[in-house]
Amino acid sequence: MKKITTYFIVFIISVINIYSQKSSLAKGDKEYDQFAYVDAIKTYERLFEKGYKSADMLEKLGNSYYFKADLQNAAKWYGELHSLTPDLSPEYYYRYAQSLKAVKEYDTADQMMAKFSQMNANDRRAKLAIEQKDYLAIIKKNSGRYTIENAGINTEYSDFGSSFFGDKVVFSSSRPNGNVYERKDSWTGEGYTNLYMADKNEYGTLSTAEHISGNINSKYNESTAVFTKNGETVYFTRNNYLEKKGKDKDGTILLKIYRATLKKGTWDNITELPFNSNNYNVAHPALSPDEKYLYFASDMPGTLGQSDIFKVAINLDGSFGTPENLGDIINTEGRETFPFMTEDNELYFASDGHPGLGGLDVFVYKVENEKWYKKVLNVGETLNSSKDDFGFLINTATRLGYFTSNRDGGVGNDDIYKFKELKKIQYPCEQFLAGKVTDKASGISLDGSKVTLFDSEYKMLKVVMADNKGEFNFGPVGCNTKYYIKAEKEAYNTIEVPVVIAGESGTTFVPLMLDKSVKELKIGDDLAIVLELKTILFDLNKSNIRPDAAIELAKILDVMQQNPNIKVDIRSHTDCRNSADYNKKLSDRRAKSTMAWLVKNGIDKKRLTAKGYGESQLLNKCSDGVTCSEAEHQVNRRSEFIIVK
Repeated sequence: MKKITTYFIVFIISVINIYSQKSSLAKGDKEYDQFAYVDAIKTYERLFEKGYKSADMLEKLGNSYYFKADLQNAAKWYGELHSLTPDLSPEYYYRYAQSLKAVKEYDTADQMMAKFSQMNANDRRAKLAIEQKDYLAIIKKNSGRYTIENAGINTEYSDFGSSFFGDKVVFSSSRPNGNVYERKDSWTGEGYTNLYMADKNEYGTLSTAEHISGNINSKYNESTAVFTKNGETVYFTRNNYLEKKGKDKDGTILLKIYRATLKKGTWDNITELPFNSNNYNVAHPALSPDEKYLYFASDMPGTLGQSDIFKVAINLDGSFGTPENLGDIINTEGRETFPFMTEDNELYFASDGHPGLGGLDVFVYKVENEKWYKKVLNVGETLNSSKDDFGFLINTATRLGYFTSNRDGGVGNDDIYKFKELKKIQYPCEQFLAGKVTDKASGISLDGSKVTLFDSEYKMLKVVMADNKGEFNFGPVGCNTKYYIKAEKEAYNTIEVPVVIAGESGTTFVPLMLDKSVKELKIGDDLAIVLELKTILFDLNKSNIRPDAAIELAKILDVMQQNPNIKVDIRSHTDCRNSADYNKKLSDRRAKSTMAWLVKNGIDKKRLTAKGYGESQLLNKCSDGVTCSEAEHQVNRRSEFIIVK
């Protein structure tokens, strides 16, 4: 970049307490009389000893010991699970293999691992790199996306820094302005830069460049303007000059941003912005799509390098907030300058601090859902070259735009080039994984929960502790990738959930809800809900207890045996199909059949009552004459085991 543009870049424009099982039980007999506690693991083991077993129960038993790192017991229960049904999901073959290795059954473990690999081959997803160490490969990936031509208004002098103004383009130039006593910049040997306006045709070619009207152009340098969408306000860069020159302590005339308004076709009412200073540069304004923020380049206090990109809020009354540095993801120890915001919330800027091809390169930074995307990307060749490339401007509707370069083959010191973007830039996927751990019943946050992240092959990747809000954050993870998250908390059952990360940038939030390992019972609770019983099924028009129903009833039996003071009211319900009288009698027979099974297996009849309610207590709309699906009818066919004492 030649002297005149360097002058504009240099600086450069240069609440409930949760108690453990032990402490809860220590409260004594009085509290025990009021509440009953159910240890699900022990209940399942007792049920197994009595001959009752199901895949669901064995999975829970195996997982309980596996998560506790008791692999010997885990191997026992996963073995029982495999014997019951070999039709298992891949993760159970992996866990079984790991558990078998703990007891030195390597041959069987290898067989389970082979099965796991065979079943899981298509589920393994490639992890996209968030960080690319080879920046040249990144540049190459985004190269070849533009066709580039001379914009048509370049001269042998410096022409740079374009902006849209309606169907015209405004740019800066040091070309002679026709005055007899034209002032020369003693540093560059060229005239001071002024703002010009040019016509553009449908292909983006510029022509008939003329001085912009009004009092914007002065006897010193003006450049880089940006206009509001209504065309009534302009922000532009000028030397520190309004009514007289302003200098810093070393006698140097620096740069400021000014604002002007359009009155009767002429730009007037020029005022400098309040965050300007005689002691540092403020230049190259750009507006956010909603015009609520002004972006600019400056070397003001708080700058990280030679010049940084800042933003400042524009208040409704036209006043301004406090400038904010955009931070070290964008800004470096070098120069970041010439910002431009698109309608797609993309921030383009020039930098020589980020890896590039030489000099200033154009980079882009994406804003997603009001959060900055965490990656700066080089827009690639041929827009970027080994020379200075800056002042990027694009119409997101037509994909036509302009940029400035002093590359070889130009007309003058800096030239404006028009381009057509043929393909949008490809942003690498960047995903973050976070979540929250809560009590399933109450929704209370479970602070101090241990949360572990595993990859798709169950290799442990990271362990974090939930904060005082129950929240956890694993940070960046791979996109299009499957993980498993395990959550543990004393006095709660450990759970593990799979999560598949999306293929586009963002944050994957996973809520984790834990059940208490020792559950609190009270009058009015339904044991079917507390124990998460499967539906007690009966054969059509019959009331005898089927084998699958006996497995579920055995859970009720165990709880009542362990808690001899509990009394239960058995309530049986049907759907609306068949007559109301028939349903009432059928449900009553089923309730009494259920009670008889519990009595036969050792429960005192005095602790039980049973009644059928037929279709009198439907849970949904599915009454007589209403068309419902089988699933909707199933909701109404239920057995309840209500604690009455």
